[in-house]
Amino acid sequence: MTTTATGRAAEQRAADYLVQRGFQILARNWRTRLCELDIVARRGAIVHIIEVKYRASTRWGAAAEYISYDKTRRLQRAALAWCQEHSHVGPVQIDVLTVEGRLDRPNIELLEAAIAG
Repeated sequence: MTTTATGRAAEQRAADYLVQRGFQILARNWRTRLCELDIVARRGAIVHIIEVKYRASTRWGAAAEYISYDKTRRLQRAALAWCQEHSHVGPVQIDVLTVEGRLDRPNIELLEAAIAG
């Protein structure tokens, strides 16, 4: 499986996980010149900007540890751009969803409000 195909499969697992927990998916792979937002979802009144990180192994660290300071800044700016484009004025938070291990039996964890908005 190519890296792109693996990433898409991990994002699909993430989206399925979110839907099972009551999230409504608003957008996937939404792009701006600043960054790509993996998943934009709503649960209740809150819009969640969700960065999906996949690692087949945690040998060299957990998936969430691979989000750099620069990536967090880009995510913050892209979240603002999404809100402006969609005229959203309610609460927003940036979450990290980690997918670790084999994709047929992944360990999935949602870290809510993991990145300050």
